[in-house]
Amino acid sequence: MVNNWLNIIQDKLFPPSCMLCGFRGFNAMDLCRDCFTDLPLNEHCCYRCAEPFATASPLPRLCGHCLSDPPAYDETIAPFLYLRTMRYLITGLKFGKQFKNARLLGMLLAAKIKENAELPDCIMPVPLHKSRYHERGFNQSIEIARILSEELTIPLDLYSCIRRKHTEHQTRLPSKQRRKNIRQAFAMTKQPNHKHIALLDDVMTTGATVSEMAKTLKRAGVERVDVWVCARA
Repeated sequence: MVNNWLNIIQDKLFPPSCMLCGFRGFNAMDLCRDCFTDLPLNEHCCYRCAEPFATASPLPRLCGHCLSDPPAYDETIAPFLYLRTMRYLITGLKFGKQFKNARLLGMLLAAKIKENAELPDCIMPVPLHKSRYHERGFNQSIEIARILSEELTIPLDLYSCIRRKHTEHQTRLPSKQRRKNIRQAFAMTKQPNHKHIALLDDVMTTGATVSEMAKTLKRAGVERVDVWVCARA
């Protein structure tokens, strides 16, 4: 209750402003209504991998790839497409160290998850290999996950799963090579205490990385693995 009053007072004294156009933000976000409306939505997609469909469907359905070769994870929430404003926000955080973007991205994703998602026991950001972490200085997925953890009151697990293999950047590889590149890249440092885990990443392209991580978790006894990403490429 105290925190709610502090937030109300802060919003009155220092109202949020849109980081894209400078106008007043809404819903405690640094985003105005017009810029929010302009976000590229991923409205019609495969419920398992979030690949966009060309046509709308009234019922949840799977894409051809998930029917023929199901990934190791169970469901994906990716409310936006990796285009325009979302690309700007994600790349600004990832490569420009614009940490304020993490707060907005986390709040946007949390708002979607609150609509109808079954909440997991914990959130696990996709880890970076230690050499890439030292090179970049931070893990953008952890920065976004901290906001989600606060918004949804779900604990974070930052240490049970590590990236033991230093892989080439997935974006530089064709889709067929991504699975080979990421194979056996993850390892458990301890037995997970949770049966339902949500993997958190900034953007999802083919899903090879999160599928490999989900395999590692399920081999360790996790029953359900969902994927939460800000945008789907």
